[in-house]
Amino acid sequence: MARMKGADLITEYLIESKIPYVFGICGHGNVGLLDSLYAARDRIRLVSPRHEQVAAHMADAYFRVRHEAVATLTSCGPGSCNIVMPLACALTDSSAVLAITANVPTSQFNRSPFQEINRHFQADFPNIIRPVVKRSFQPTRVDMLPLTLRQAMTTMLSGRPGPVNVDVPFNVFQEEDDVAVPPLAPPLNAQRSGASPDEIAAAMEMILNAKRPVIFIGHGVALSEAGAELTGLAHKLTIPVISSPNGMGCLDMADPLSLGFIGRNGAYPANQAGRHADLVIAIGARFDDRSASSWLPGYSWNFPHAKLIHVDIDPAELGRNYPPDLGLLADARTFLRQLLAELERRPARMAGATSAWQADIRKWQAEWEAFTRPNFGLHETPIRPERVVADCQAVLPPDAILACDVGVNHNWYMQFWKARRPQTMLNSWGFSGMGFGAAGALGAKLAAPDRPVVAIAGDGSFSMVPHVLCTAVEYNIPVVWVIWNNFGWVSIRDIQLGMFGGRELGTMFNEGPNGRPYNPDFAAWARATGVDAMTITKSEDFKGALDHAVKANKPFLLDVHVSAEIRPPATGAWELPPTPYKEPVFGKRWLPGDAVPAK
Repeated sequence: MARMKGADLITEYLIESKIPYVFGICGHGNVGLLDSLYAARDRIRLVSPRHEQVAAHMADAYFRVRHEAVATLTSCGPGSCNIVMPLACALTDSSAVLAITANVPTSQFNRSPFQEINRHFQADFPNIIRPVVKRSFQPTRVDMLPLTLRQAMTTMLSGRPGPVNVDVPFNVFQEEDDVAVPPLAPPLNAQRSGASPDEIAAAMEMILNAKRPVIFIGHGVALSEAGAELTGLAHKLTIPVISSPNGMGCLDMADPLSLGFIGRNGAYPANQAGRHADLVIAIGARFDDRSASSWLPGYSWNFPHAKLIHVDIDPAELGRNYPPDLGLLADARTFLRQLLAELERRPARMAGATSAWQADIRKWQAEWEAFTRPNFGLHETPIRPERVVADCQAVLPPDAILACDVGVNHNWYMQFWKARRPQTMLNSWGFSGMGFGAAGALGAKLAAPDRPVVAIAGDGSFSMVPHVLCTAVEYNIPVVWVIWNNFGWVSIRDIQLGMFGGRELGTMFNEGPNGRPYNPDFAAWARATGVDAMTITKSEDFKGALDHAVKANKPFLLDVHVSAEIRPPATGAWELPPTPYKEPVFGKRWLPGDAVPAK
């Protein structure tokens, strides 16, 4: 033990935990920790963006790429309140962030000093942040820090990972005590639970007896780093794989067994397979409304007609939306390895056991290809959305990282992007926070400095965090931003038009009384910050511009004018009760007993 300031203890613990970065913004409440970070600046680096939201998105994306956590640092009051939204994104998508927040000195608790929240409890920021973290800790003495830090890191990385908060009063940074740096927490995936032998045997029996099985994977498979095991099982049993957005790439999506995403904006083969399957093996997936067509039977899934094996590390997800026939509390990789071992002990599946199912899958893939592929070759002005997706796919190498912001641009990438490797498609899925892609790309690039990182950000999302350009220049982070510029909140406009008889209000960007589409000149905006930029209005120019931007290896922005009038073809459904929902544009709801399905 040594006599240490609280701030020095925190800094040493971060360094010994191999945390290379703190993403944070200064404030009067955290200057004590900033001073300690200054003293250790050769061992841990502070990156200070222009907004706390960006700091938390950066930490979230960093973890998704490397599966190693970093810390954020914010000050009292509004600075820490600014991370509530991005922490909600991290929580709903199971992403680990160590959020260190500052608070008022303990001697001033409940006296209403500057920026204290005390209506119901003194220094009550933990009550603000509690719904969006796995746990909030508030050590009020230096000797409480060792236990707090160890418990916070362990909570963050164990089981289903997620953000945690350590809220530190100002004086605890500055005061001293005889303390030791606590033992380090186990890293992610150090503890892997498995199913019992009886459960594995039962699961394998269900799989081998199925005629139309499908595997549905979520972020849990990516977090468990189970891509090799998933690929091996799918190939051995010839089972097609449907992916949630955060599971994309765990099976190479160029593989014929990859059916893509499911739901309203999913791929047609995925929805067809989901609604016709007789067995669904869901691994680390939640069955949220967008990947389950709002749980409407016959659009994406057909439970209880289909049997369900549901595997998750979080017991709260088992049976949340669909009661499983077999629910297994297990780590995804452990479960898949157990299945592979069980398969070795059994006779091989009889040849042709699912041949009719495989023929159906190939037919649906061919129908979807015939319906969509012609549009990918069209050159139009404004640029067709399909061209942007296709040219990104052509230019970017398989290990490139795409940080996708929310909006209609995200719908197009969910439907047509083929992620070739795990942890290369970053999405704010569960909470859908605007700015995640534009800001998270900075953290992703710091996590993978030798790989291209491209943010696909709508004009609306990018306008919320344009100061990311400043951070990229200050810290020389060579991210490419592709601004999907369609002059509005087009995904919400389309919902308004569809639900309310063609009426629209507040969703398009127009200039004054003349009503002309309006946006700032994003390329000029970028150049004003020191970022190279181009405006792309012709589809023939985008591919070469993207290739140039990636090869430049410096911050680069492409303002791409994309048509707002071409919509992703819905293949499932999405309901916002009590308003009516739309039927699929391609494909058709199918329930057991219906006639042979037709498009």
